Amino acid sequence: MADPVTGALVGAAFGEGFTILHEAVRNVVGQAIMFKSILRDLESTLDRIAPQVQKIKELNLALHRPERETEILTEQMKKGAKLVRKCSKIQCWNYCFKSHYASKLSELNDAIETFCRVDLILQIAGTGLETLNKLNQNTSIALETSAKVDQNTNIAVETSAKVDQNTSIALETSAKVDQNTNISVETSAKVDQNTTIAVETSAKVDQNTTIALETSAKVDQNTNIAVETSAKVDQNTSIALETSAKVDQNTGIALETSGKVDRVLERLDNSDVRMRFRSRTLSVPKPRDDIVGLDLPLKELKQLLSNKKEPLLLLTALGGCGKTTLVKMLFWDKDIKDIYGEKIFFVNVSQAPNLTGMVQKLFKHNGEECLEFQSDEEAIDQLEQLLDEIRQPILLILDDVWPGSESLIEKFMFNIPDYKIVVTSRTAFPRFPYRYKLNPLNRVDAMSLFCYSASLQDQDESSDIPEEYIEKFVSSCGGLPIALKVIGGSLRGQLADVWLSKLTKWSEGHSIFDSDADVLDCLQKSLEFSADKTLKEYFMDLGSFPEDQRISATALIDMWTELHEPSEKDVHAITNLLELHNRNLASLEMTRKDETQIDYYYNEDFITQHDVLRDLAIHLSNQEPVLQRKRLIVDIRGNNPPKWWTEQKQPLINARLLSISTDELFSSSWCNIQVPEVEALVLNFQTRNYALPEFVEKMVKLKVIVVTNYGFFPAELSNFQLLRSLPNLTRIRLEKVSIPSLCNTLVLLRSLKKLSLFMCNIGQAFGNSTIKVLDSLPNLMEINIDYCNDLVELPGWLCEVLPLKKLRISNCHKLPLLPERIGNLTNLEVLRLRSCTELSKLPESIKSLHKLSILDISDCLSICKLPKHIGELHSLTEFHMKECLRLRNQLPPSIMELQQLKLVVCDEERAKLWEPFKEFLSNLKVKVAKKDINLNWLPK
Repeated sequence: MADPVTGALVGAAFGEGFTILHEAVRNVVGQAIMFKSILRDLESTLDRIAPQVQKIKELNLALHRPERETEILTEQMKKGAKLVRKCSKIQCWNYCFKSHYASKLSELNDAIETFCRVDLILQIAGTGLETLNKLNQNTSIALETSAKVDQNTNIAVETSAKVDQNTSIALETSAKVDQNTNISVETSAKVDQNTTIAVETSAKVDQNTTIALETSAKVDQNTNIAVETSAKVDQNTSIALETSAKVDQNTGIALETSGKVDRVLERLDNSDVRMRFRSRTLSVPKPRDDIVGLDLPLKELKQLLSNKKEPLLLLTALGGCGKTTLVKMLFWDKDIKDIYGEKIFFVNVSQAPNLTGMVQKLFKHNGEECLEFQSDEEAIDQLEQLLDEIRQPILLILDDVWPGSESLIEKFMFNIPDYKIVVTSRTAFPRFPYRYKLNPLNRVDAMSLFCYSASLQDQDESSDIPEEYIEKFVSSCGGLPIALKVIGGSLRGQLADVWLSKLTKWSEGHSIFDSDADVLDCLQKSLEFSADKTLKEYFMDLGSFPEDQRISATALIDMWTELHEPSEKDVHAITNLLELHNRNLASLEMTRKDETQIDYYYNEDFITQHDVLRDLAIHLSNQEPVLQRKRLIVDIRGNNPPKWWTEQKQPLINARLLSISTDELFSSSWCNIQVPEVEALVLNFQTRNYALPEFVEKMVKLKVIVVTNYGFFPAELSNFQLLRSLPNLTRIRLEKVSIPSLCNTLVLLRSLKKLSLFMCNIGQAFGNSTIKVLDSLPNLMEINIDYCNDLVELPGWLCEVLPLKKLRISNCHKLPLLPERIGNLTNLEVLRLRSCTELSKLPESIKSLHKLSILDISDCLSICKLPKHIGELHSLTEFHMKECLRLRNQLPPSIMELQQLKLVVCDEERAKLWEPFKEFLSNLKVKVAKKDINLNWLPK
């Protein structure tokens, strides 16, 4: 990833910012005892480069270097000075902050050294081009001089002498540029000196140009002398042109060096984009364009927000009325952006708020290194200091605040100028009188939303749905958006007789909603007549995951396939997933637009669900007594499990699906229960250390386990060895956990078919095993590894998993190579290596994967060529290679042998490489994919 400080330091001059930083370091180096050593190093670095900085600054001013470069650099240096002053305020007792700020200071020091060592190469290249331009100007002036030669012999001789002088200077310039270029490539230690010489040379060329211009003003028309002078000028011009050629050569070397730097920076910039993928935990999806009825409320909300006397504005409405949608519109509104810029913070509070986690997300949103706070009080203190230092208008949106959290709101109220808070809640808290109530939609807007949800806007005037039917349903929804969307979705594509049938089942009296219970009752009735029994079961399973969290689509597919309708390619689960989306019972967010349905690739997609609909799912699941429920959803606060769990006699649970959610205060102290019928186990937690419950060992019917850490930091997962005793466990999905030893556990899971690891630390877990994997994992057919940043090599035993059909590895940026033995996986059908930016090549042994039908190397920035014998992949039908930036040369001739290849997905530059092969591959379609990067998809 591109270091943010290093990236900011690339510029033309240090200027004022350098002075501010230098003085700041000098002032605090003796005060900040905790950082004394690092500040000494930083001071030494700045002292060492100070003389050259001053010289560069003066020469750049003389040469009129671009002012914008100085401004950017000055701003970044000021930020560095602010960091230094911040360190001086850290007290010795507050040791937990030492490593954080020490790391920041080290990055600053390294960034400055990197700038002097690497980035100035780009300046030298620019200086070389300027020098070449000046020489060309001198040559033109000399030629003009020969046409306008003076009649005065002395002047002509003087002219010739000056031209000779110019040519000598040009040769001297060439030698210096040559020397500068060689030095810039061979040794970075002398870049400062060389850059100064290059700039001084440019200044001399400017001076010489001025002399030449003065000379040209004095020329006369003496023909005899003109001939003599012309001969000399011709000779001098030849020398100048020869000099120009040398400068061209030297500039070429400098540009080649610059090109290499550009490629490195290109990879770093892409890594930075991916880090923003990972770090933008507060990203707010942009509202759709089809939202109706909220333009006026948005305008009124903005007017109230402009009141400078009121620091907090409370937005209230029933659940499902559109509060969250409205504040998301506020977040993206242009007028609001003009006032607050990038300092608009959005945090979802929810029913069980985690204050420390919320503050950590705010730090991350502001681009700060996230800290581990020892208490809520410490978190709030640090947040206040952060917001106070921003010194520009700030808007904080606290969404979905529940009763009992009023004191939490007050913790975020700081006496900071131009700091505003907007709170959304279903409750009108009396202590916050400055509020705005969002009303249900009026009739016109309600009709519009309902018709859109029911897809009636595409029907023509001859539609067979009578208008009175539409009016009846819309009237019964009382203008509540969530009801209009769900009921409209349930009627999508239905004929008039179906509408009539459902209308007769729909009881009247829902036109007014006074409470959340009324809303649930309305939605429950609509679900009962709109969904069949199977789809209703799928819907109720969504309550197994925490509120306001994004749910992995693959986690749901794994769970549903094993619980409801087993199928080899998960087709039934995927069909119902799409049906829930179509009926507005959940929202499927697709992050990739260039995929096909062949691979059923949903690893980076997720589901979101409205809180009211989640409440409905849990409400429906809780209709039966606890011990008799088919679906048991348990939410543990702190170390306080429900009373039935702590009874002296171990309760016997009959559920097939067990979901247990714990908060950041849970200590993994489990009480025992009997769960012999559980087939799917969902564990949601937020702590840094988490132990699988001991009773897992006796879940003999367990088929799928989904373990998800919703905390801010990766968690250590223990007791993983308990899974070895489970004879029917076929699917494992782990998210954001570290596993000390995964291999020895895996090799005893003889029923395991699919393993998914998402954002996990698996460097140690993937150690080599001496056990024969083929005997121990006879059924493992699919492995997914996504965003595992410490994966530096694939374990050797993986190449022995001969049943493996699908291997997907994405966004593992430290993986440089695949093992040569990967050719042993002769049953492999899908190989995805998306966004593995350091992967430099594909092994030649890949030619042995004769069953491979899909190969994906999209966004693998370092791959520069394809295997020579790639044409031996005779079953290959799809090849994805979008944004393989270094893959620029001709494709290997063996490509012509890929006669089964039907689809290539790539970018425009790579598409040109396929042009020569189209006449040999008659079935081939080359599709140019759009550059659509979604920054909002990662779980919050």
